[in-house]
Amino acid sequence: MKVQERMMAYARIHTTSDESSQTSPSTARQLDLARALADEMRDLGFADVRISDTGTVYGALPATPGCEERPALGFIAHMDTSPACRGEGVRPRLVECYDGGDIVLKDDPADPVVLGPARFPHLSRLVGRTLVVTDGTTLLGADDKAGIAEILTACECILAEDVPHGPVRVAFTPDEEIGRGTAHFDVEGFGADFAYTMDGGEEGELEYENFNAAEAKVSIRGVSVHPGTAKDVMVDALTVACELNALLPAFEVPRHTEGREGFYYLHGLEGDPESARMAYSLRDHDAGRLDMRKETLRHAAEGLNRRYGAGTVTVEISDRYRNMLEVVRHHMHLVDNARAAMASVGLAPLVIPMRGGTDGAALSYLGLPCPNLGTGGFAFHGVHEHVTVEGMEACTRLVVELVRRYAALDP
Repeated sequence: MKVQERMMAYARIHTTSDESSQTSPSTARQLDLARALADEMRDLGFADVRISDTGTVYGALPATPGCEERPALGFIAHMDTSPACRGEGVRPRLVECYDGGDIVLKDDPADPVVLGPARFPHLSRLVGRTLVVTDGTTLLGADDKAGIAEILTACECILAEDVPHGPVRVAFTPDEEIGRGTAHFDVEGFGADFAYTMDGGEEGELEYENFNAAEAKVSIRGVSVHPGTAKDVMVDALTVACELNALLPAFEVPRHTEGREGFYYLHGLEGDPESARMAYSLRDHDAGRLDMRKETLRHAAEGLNRRYGAGTVTVEISDRYRNMLEVVRHHMHLVDNARAAMASVGLAPLVIPMRGGTDGAALSYLGLPCPNLGTGGFAFHGVHEHVTVEGMEACTRLVVELVRRYAALDP
């Protein structure tokens, strides 16, 4: 099966995760894809295929004769799609030989959706390629179903073409988009010495450093009275929320930062004069600076409590993931081999600090060094999401070449 056929088939399966859920996986619909992938892996010839109680799919390609002592190499992608955009009823379509102009995703005079170079300048580099796009009403799900498709298509090629390979391990995780992709990952049972995640980014991207990440939940308790008698009594929780946000550095937000610059990201605000709730993502490549961001938020809350009364603002902060660089720097063969493999398949390595995180960041700290490789996609988590067929094909060849290279290493 072609890689784009796989990706488009997986995209049609609804797998949005749910941060409010306490189950694992957070949504039962992710198991629909898990079961389909497990069946496909068995049909391809994988061994030891299983779905864990918490929804992770595992499988293995036993080494070819003579390569049994080579390093066991893993490839990992996630099954869920982001709750940030509707993921049900995805209808992917191909745009062949893209001409560089606007692509009308949803032709609705009242609410048109257009994918074009004015908003997405990188499209000028995709002229002549075949794009997979949405219908303008949902995300596409290439994050990370393109990664799944590339891994399985590469494994199909390895088996069909008798490519020499050491032990290969494959896993597909749930709930990565809500920060729980590795919460129940069986590192020992997975059996890999090293691994790569295939998750987001254009083909050729190689990331071995990422944000340190924390999430902050802010609760505000107001005092609601009739506005006509509110003098020195009312505490409008919504106004306090606005004051809190105004106390944070205005230009240290996603819109105004890039590279290794961290940020405060207010991604949730709801409430009324009596109570309000806020949700922040705190990010920084430097762990010390992330700690400073946490303290800045706490300090702002303390100041508002002095103004409006103790307990008006409460802040709960939890860490999500850490910068994988501190682990991967001791296993730089993963980076060197990825660079060499990219060059071998005609990709120009694009080594960048990841402004986000992957399962690989957490796995690295669980004892499985795990850089990330791009999958050929763009504009994730929204209706403009798209991926190129040529990019997915190149990523598929990259996986095959990495397996070939690790099979050639001295045991």
